Amino acid sequence: MGETTGIRADTGQPGVGRVLVVIPTYNEADNVAQIVGRVRRAAPAVEILVADDNSPDGTGALADALAGADGRVHVLHREGKQGLGAAYLAGFSWARERGFDAVVEMDADGSHAPEDLPALLSAARDADVVIGSRWTVGARVVNWPLRRLLLSRCGNLYARLALGMPLSDVTGGFRVYRLAVLDEIDLASVCSQGYSFQVELSRLAHRCGARIVEVPITFAERERGSSKMSPWIVAEALWRITAWAVQDRRTALRRGLHGTPTGQVRWP
Repeated sequence: MGETTGIRADTGQPGVGRVLVVIPTYNEADNVAQIVGRVRRAAPAVEILVADDNSPDGTGALADALAGADGRVHVLHREGKQGLGAAYLAGFSWARERGFDAVVEMDADGSHAPEDLPALLSAARDADVVIGSRWTVGARVVNWPLRRLLLSRCGNLYARLALGMPLSDVTGGFRVYRLAVLDEIDLASVCSQGYSFQVELSRLAHRCGARIVEVPITFAERERGSSKMSPWIVAEALWRITAWAVQDRRTALRRGLHGTPTGQVRWP
């Protein structure tokens, strides 16, 4: 792994602190410059980490050029295509080692509008986790085919019912995490990718009593490049959600039988 740095010491985002936006990339040469520019304009106080999985289309070199021209942009060069979840976990560690207070997950393809980022950061003043939701009141989904709409809505409903989480968008990938809550989560146990990675972190944050809020966003289908969605990612998510649901019910049953306290979830 390699990286470019140039971290500035400042107070960062009011009420939140120093914020790092982690943008995983694999073959996003058509999108990386535009998304970085939009983030810089929408939220000038944040810093950006492009976590590139050795993209053969030259995304990493383009990101290096952006970092060379802007001290708030950094690049983490990873050895190969290791998946979305692994890229975010690497980004979390990078942020922790450099004293950031919060991290943002954001796609590189423009489906997550950087213009929505200020609203998420504002909500993070009073929350541990903020989810940019596609399915809460006020949200919009643009240019998605019916098949993708149904897949997302049904997948979220299944995860919500199976795992008992009062969230409308547990698979949404536009998020803010305070580093303090990530330190409470057993990130070493996380092994899923794609949809299931977001569900797994939602579940772990919920179980540790994190204050989770959802903010409506505008979600748009990518205009350039190819989607990383695959039938395997969907199958993995369904399988893991089912396994977690069974595990949680067994744990609840054991606690009920032995009188073990279940803890209390805090909600704002």
